[in-house]
Amino acid sequence: MTRARTVLVAGTASHAGKSTVAAGLCRRFADRGVDVVPFKAQNMSNNARAVAAATGDGFGEIGVSQYVQARAARVPPTTDHNPVLLKPRGDGQSQLVVDGEAVGHFGSRSYYDDHWERAREAARGAHERLAREHELVIAEGAGSIAEINLHDRDLANVETARFADADVLLVADIERGGVFASLVGTLELVPADVRERIVGATITKFRGDRSILEPGVESFEERTGVPVVGVLPYDDPGLPEEDSVALPAEDERATWGTDDGVDEDRTVTVAVPRLPRASNVTDVEPLARTPGVRVSFRPLGASLADADTVVLTGTKNTVDDLLAARTAGLHEELRRFEGPIVGLCGGYQLLGERLTNAGVESTGNVESVDGVGLLPVETRFSPEKTVVPTERQLRGCGPLDGASGTVTGYEIHMGRTRLLKAVERPFADDGAAVDDVIGTYFHGLFENDVAREAFVDRVYASAGRVRPETEGDEEDPYDRAADLVAEIDLEPFGL
Repeated sequence: MTRARTVLVAGTASHAGKSTVAAGLCRRFADRGVDVVPFKAQNMSNNARAVAAATGDGFGEIGVSQYVQARAARVPPTTDHNPVLLKPRGDGQSQLVVDGEAVGHFGSRSYYDDHWERAREAARGAHERLAREHELVIAEGAGSIAEINLHDRDLANVETARFADADVLLVADIERGGVFASLVGTLELVPADVRERIVGATITKFRGDRSILEPGVESFEERTGVPVVGVLPYDDPGLPEEDSVALPAEDERATWGTDDGVDEDRTVTVAVPRLPRASNVTDVEPLARTPGVRVSFRPLGASLADADTVVLTGTKNTVDDLLAARTAGLHEELRRFEGPIVGLCGGYQLLGERLTNAGVESTGNVESVDGVGLLPVETRFSPEKTVVPTERQLRGCGPLDGASGTVTGYEIHMGRTRLLKAVERPFADDGAAVDDVIGTYFHGLFENDVAREAFVDRVYASAGRVRPETEGDEEDPYDRAADLVAEIDLEPFGL
């Protein structure tokens, strides 16, 4: 079988739009009937999804962007799409996940000294399997491809370009300013053999008159010999965020939600306390895309009085985040809050009575920690980790009252949670609900219409407001991403 072509979407910096470009290319080629798959050798993100293990039975976890890109490519996501995942947990440590399986927690020096060779071999093996089984691999780099202090250990960029024999598409963000300087500087600083692989450059997030940009494009091409194969307009297709870059700092506020023209007196606010080690915050993105709903991230110590509901997201370190929340006064804010409260995964654990065997989770010397106490549950931590996609029957209760039906999602968590007394449960074997408070390990809950609609209806009823009527379905975000990258000229790549 002929080995697949690989295109590496690399960036001049972080947050340049690589993930969106890669997803758009995956959908663009899939629409052409090409057997295309995504790949990212090494990702750093606390937003992960549970997917099928590429080798053997069972499941593993990958970064959310490769899950999204697999859906864009219309292929089942597997651990080969992101063989190495680093999940930051605080104090300079990250959990290392190789081929979907958690290996341990390491600092950066320990990772590079003791585990990087294993990670590189896992990445090479995953790419080789994909290249044997498909026609085209769209690989995504990480950060900047020109980090000269990392060139001897840059798995997602330099190493991928080499072992994948990849053609490189260089992506630069014009919104930050200095786009041509960043492009030229990147070409100057990449290793010589990788420089030869850079076939074209794309400028992202452009606003305004294209003709004003043309002199710079012509000068860049004359200076470097690298063609600018696309200038993409500023647009957000609505794909889930890869990591926490889009979140505000812990002491700042930010709001997610489109300007949908809904009158202020018909909007509701979902408060999301900004946990220091927040993970899988993509769980609230479907709410932010719902007309009339605003998702407000706020510091742990901020008041919740102006919110209509509260959602506690997952966290990579429940114990330390619980301690930080108590110090900031979040416990009292939650106990005073009178609207619906939802805890997802780590947020569910936070809402319980206590966390035990906490030293497994915490970076400090802590064995037992009292929770917020809004749900009669207790969580005990152990080294074993649950990673599984799941389909369940939702039984409406608490803030999900009235919802019922099949929902799909996934679980990624450490710890086992048990009921301390009989209460309602949203699922037969998971979760707890008391009055207007609910907790569950079920990630992806609000991606399901039945759950999201019931919850939003409940929030509007609790707030005493009339929910605005919605018009037809929005365009598929994967199709929007494909439309966004349609201008990229792939002829220099032979595609």
